[in-house]
Amino acid sequence: MKNDKISHIAWALTGAGHFVPECLGAMRPLDGCDVFLSKAAAEVLPMYGLGSGDFPEGARIYHDKAASSPIVARFYSGDYHTLVVAPATSNSVAKFVSGISDTLVTNLFAQAGKCRIPTIVLGCDTAPDMETLAPGGVVKVYPRQIDLDNVDRLRSFDLVEVVETVEELDAAIGRRLACLNTSSS
Repeated sequence: MKNDKISHIAWALTGAGHFVPECLGAMRPLDGCDVFLSKAAAEVLPMYGLGSGDFPEGARIYHDKAASSPIVARFYSGDYHTLVVAPATSNSVAKFVSGISDTLVTNLFAQAGKCRIPTIVLGCDTAPDMETLAPGGVVKVYPRQIDLDNVDRLRSFDLVEVVETVEELDAAIGRRLACLNTSSS
């Protein structure tokens, strides 16, 4: 049966502060973007002075409040054409590569994969040393080797594109939207 309804981007935010203001900036111009907040994301956003007013106008916002994450069933009904996880903590990436789906965000990732929905992930821990914005200002961080290894493992997943910068994120989303526009013509 053909699905004639319009599908959207599902955008999941984890508890990362790295690139969070920039990710919200990348999200704002998107039409038809639903926002999924992990419990940690809901805690972290106010630390950066961010909240629901920073999401795209008209975005539906979903919080991690149900053990079974029933909202992920929307992938099965064609509500979403793309999943974006940005920013993604090292914890979320580790769960993704280990096949653990025990939170809203990890369930979204698992169901997107099962439904063959392309996924774009902006990992936070992608280089041996990095500067990141913490609530008190810019700090230097040194991701663990396991975090770097997990990002590399995630790159090998089918239909998953791992990006390292907001510019790469914007480009990946642009390519995905262009692909959809080409295929619907």
